[in-house]
Amino acid sequence: DREFVIQARRREAKAKAAEDAGNRVTARECYFIASLLWATARWPIHSATEALLEMEVKMNECFEKFIQFADRPIERVEIAFGDQFLPAYLHLPHSPADGESFPCIVTSQGMDGCKEAAVSIYGDKALERGIAVLGLDGPGQGECFSRRVLVTASNHGVAVAAAYDWLEARPEIDPGRLGFRGTSFGSYFGAVAAAALGKRMKACVLAAVCQEPGCNTIFNQASPTFKMRFMYMAGYTDEAEFDAFIKTFDLRPIAAKITADVLCVAGSDDELSPIAHTYDLMERITAPKKLIVYEGARHGLWQSTSVAAGKNPHNAIADWLAGRLIDGGAMTSEQVHVDATGRETVTPY
Repeated sequence: DREFVIQARRREAKAKAAEDAGNRVTARECYFIASLLWATARWPIHSATEALLEMEVKMNECFEKFIQFADRPIERVEIAFGDQFLPAYLHLPHSPADGESFPCIVTSQGMDGCKEAAVSIYGDKALERGIAVLGLDGPGQGECFSRRVLVTASNHGVAVAAAYDWLEARPEIDPGRLGFRGTSFGSYFGAVAAAALGKRMKACVLAAVCQEPGCNTIFNQASPTFKMRFMYMAGYTDEAEFDAFIKTFDLRPIAAKITADVLCVAGSDDELSPIAHTYDLMERITAPKKLIVYEGARHGLWQSTSVAAGKNPHNAIADWLAGRLIDGGAMTSEQVHVDATGRETVTPY
């Protein structure tokens, strides 16, 4: 965390200097970057220490400054979740005209992600297509990590339902056009939410997958930091007890409950969740579905020529969301294999 803290302080100082000089755009950019640096600095800290809490204060201060100088509406919100609250940011594509309402996606950035990273500072793929974004810290994620809003195998379904309740009461959001985009562990959380929400969710994106039942690969064969972090996210200090708990993370029993249109985007060589489990999950989903697999790509979806030569995964996701939430109409269930030259081979389900 030390190097990220050094860079966060440096970037925040640049932001303040730009603000003092009246350079609003430079200040905006530097505050946004500083906030993400403060957010990332928290990752190696596996408990709610004083240092982590101080980083979150700085993260929030910098993001609030970014909102102050942003060129579009952004709102910090707290969503009721039982007797606790889930922090989130609502981003709108632009200030709504009279009577205008937007489709909206709730996002989950994964185990090591956070709501601050839910959108790009400029040219965000969803916002550019007229889709609002609610960047949510669900149970265990982001600020919920330090608030001790603990993650379970199923409570992201409850969390997204709470987020939908909040969104449906907002006049600038169209309650009939709500979706979800989950990345990494968000691809597990998103499937849970889709199964729980039924017809309320119109479209669900699951990208850079974590869908292995029991999560053995990510927690026992990858970096130990993943398991350390998730144990604290779930409230466990005993590894044997956690090992029993994580076996309950299994999407197979609930896959058939999903009614939303589903897009899954994965790398054939994902090192954190073997692709065979994603193929199996998609076979179990009976709703309209599309699976895009990039040949040779690993978990991050950027380490292969198939990604470089093929359609940008972010564009593929955003175009699909626009097709589901803006254009509407029926979709064809299919698998798409993107080879090393970028060529796509399409097979119907």
